[in-house]
Amino acid sequence: MIDCQASITDMGAALRRRDCSARELLQAHIARIERLDGPVNAIVVRRFEAALDEADAADARLARGEGGVLEGIPVTIKEAINVTGLPTTVGDPAYSGFVSAHDAPSVRRLRAAGAIVIGKTNVPPEMADWQAANPIYGRTNNPWDLSRTCGGSSGGGAAVAAGFSALDLGSDIGGSVRVPAAFCGVYGLRGSETLIPRSGQYPIPPTPNWGAVLGAQGPIARTAEDIETALQVMKGPDVGEDVAWRLELPPPRCASLRGARIAVLQPPAWAPVHEDLQQAQERVIRALVAAGAHVAVAQPEGFGDWREHMRLYLRLLHYMMSPRWTPEARALRVAELRRADDEFADAQVDGLTCTGAQLFLWHLERERVRAAWRAFFGDWDAMLCPAFHTPAFEHLAFDGPALGAAATHQRVTVAGHDLPYLRGIYFPHVSTLAGQPALACPAGVSPQGLPLAVQLIGPYLEDLTLTALAGALAREIGGATRPPGFA
Repeated sequence: MIDCQASITDMGAALRRRDCSARELLQAHIARIERLDGPVNAIVVRRFEAALDEADAADARLARGEGGVLEGIPVTIKEAINVTGLPTTVGDPAYSGFVSAHDAPSVRRLRAAGAIVIGKTNVPPEMADWQAANPIYGRTNNPWDLSRTCGGSSGGGAAVAAGFSALDLGSDIGGSVRVPAAFCGVYGLRGSETLIPRSGQYPIPPTPNWGAVLGAQGPIARTAEDIETALQVMKGPDVGEDVAWRLELPPPRCASLRGARIAVLQPPAWAPVHEDLQQAQERVIRALVAAGAHVAVAQPEGFGDWREHMRLYLRLLHYMMSPRWTPEARALRVAELRRADDEFADAQVDGLTCTGAQLFLWHLERERVRAAWRAFFGDWDAMLCPAFHTPAFEHLAFDGPALGAAATHQRVTVAGHDLPYLRGIYFPHVSTLAGQPALACPAGVSPQGLPLAVQLIGPYLEDLTLTALAGALAREIGGATRPPGFA
């Protein structure tokens, strides 16, 4: 019997032993999607017929003893990342007629390794929310609780958790890989910022933009080992540099948890954490200590209460998220932010109204932040903190994109504190500003039956240290678990 929730490693071994064919494995996934995806709505773009033809070609290669490390493995791609012959709308009706004539570089590398793209997973409009709902495809629900968000902006956590896909490729600028992984009980890596090509998103050709910062692509999967496999396939320079540049990742710093140096981030008072996540992190810390890790509270020097760090991030984020906005849309957003009850609204306004000189100076500030992280990881191997400040929350409805007026004024309650909705970006932003790799890891299930998670942040371009630590941690506390009804 084919287990659609097996690891990529186990699926690949079964294919090479000829326990099943690539066609049979794909057919099992298609049948599962057709049977179970209706109420979840995870696979919003499907290419089953073309995928079956590719599975037959994979079987021919396997029969000859050939094929890549992902040969015959069914995968999905975030809707905003380009795949030849499939739409890329970023959830915006203005792009509803666009069909890509090319693969993004990361997609091309997955396919070259033998992966079979069975479809695309959902996004919020313009990839700007921790939910996956838009006017084109509707809403994706969390397989653990259909009344709750699956996370965003990469909605593929639901597909991986439900066993519809062995791997989903997402992108992350504000937690868009890590949050869906955390909300759905699987693993999600925001890779080091330049480790995986970032081009090939939106309805545009795969042309790198070296002025773009903060964003990164990364995989969502059911084991840390599968994350590493996908990472090794997709890593490397972007278009243009790949004629000469080569990238070789350093080996993990830690072969096991024994002796690993794990810093624990003490969140500032203005970034409270849900009680269930606090307890999950405490269990993880106890497991780390019991396994011989050195664990203590620490953070990079000079970051203080993280307010200035957050402001710099928000300035750059809003600059990066708004280049396509019309002057009228920009002015409306600025007016809403100036009315917002949020101490960080001024930083968002800065990003929408900055001069070239200001942007240049912010990049210099960012380099000082990157230097502080480099010094920090001279003493520590990884940092532990939450991936988000709550477990998966109940669906929220916004009138327009979530970074618009409605989300600006939306309030949430976290650990008894009344906060702006966008305060949820705190834990994702910790690693994102400097481009550090960060991996969301399952950490049990809450009394309410929702997945809990922690986040490991690591040294730049030492992503394998995170996957090694996460794999070792899973052997102590367990890894991904299957949603009830999807086992």
